[in-house]
Amino acid sequence: MKTQVEFRCSKFPPYDGEEEQINPGLWGKRLAEYLVQRLAERGIATEQIIPEDWGWYIPVKNDGFKLAICCGHQNGNDDQFLCFTEPRAPVVKKLLKTVDATIQLARLTQALDHILASDADIHDIVWTEPQ
Repeated sequence: MKTQVEFRCSKFPPYDGEEEQINPGLWGKRLAEYLVQRLAERGIATEQIIPEDWGWYIPVKNDGFKLAICCGHQNGNDDQFLCFTEPRAPVVKKLLKTVDATIQLARLTQALDHILASDADIHDIVWTEPQ
């Protein structure tokens, strides 16, 4: 399942001081805020975004297992971004059982794809399977 997407867009520059919350050269809070708003418009509820050393973690409200979109600027040009889901694959191992996350991941990736594809400022969208 393709749960990772790279794209280019110049409308998500870093906030002043944002790089102090995560690693230098990385940012994406404006992108995370944009995705939270657009996901809500599609009926997908999220929780407060969390800074990580690699970018921003957007928890998605879900029963049974953790579901999230992780996003941020990529090393390289200022307009390169990456988003991936957590979990990255449709099978989640939880304690002594396996959970099938296919439905939730499909809904989330379809919403993300629609959000990105419907914005004229976002281009060079490439979906891949996680490695």
